[in-house]
Amino acid sequence: MKKTGLIILLSVLVTAMAVAQKYAFVDSEYIRKNIPAFTTAQEQLDKLSKQWEKEVADGYAVVEQMYKSYQSEAVLLSQDMKAKREEAIINKEKEMKALQNKYFGMEGDLFKKREELVKPIQDEILKAIKEIAVDGSYAVIFDTAAGGNILFANPKFDLSDQVLEKLGYKN
Repeated sequence: MKKTGLIILLSVLVTAMAVAQKYAFVDSEYIRKNIPAFTTAQEQLDKLSKQWEKEVADGYAVVEQMYKSYQSEAVLLSQDMKAKREEAIINKEKEMKALQNKYFGMEGDLFKKREELVKPIQDEILKAIKEIAVDGSYAVIFDTAAGGNILFANPKFDLSDQVLEKLGYKN
């Protein structure tokens, strides 16, 4: 009987604590869009990405042209020449795959450049959110950006503009 009473008391206390907690949300996409340095960094990354995509696409076009040329001349080539041309095509394709991985791979140049340009801004945003959470005694701050699973959030609990102000931006 005492155990049941203790369990009920603990349940009531936990529920009371959960109800007393403050919750809020931010829209990190909205925050980033209102920070000029982030927009500039994103434009730089897009420009680099397009440049590298073109370079890789041009390389694959060369591979395709080499293959078409090989196909049209294959009947005229000796076995030795066929093998050399096939090897050249394969090597060029490997070179393009390596270049593509160098630019766009998991630890590629684009990833590194994004880390260099965007991560400091994201770190500042996170720092501001943490400070607001501590100052406002918020238990949890959710992010509604990027398809968060929040079905409804009352706009009065949106701290996005407060985060921008903390970072020195006015909207």
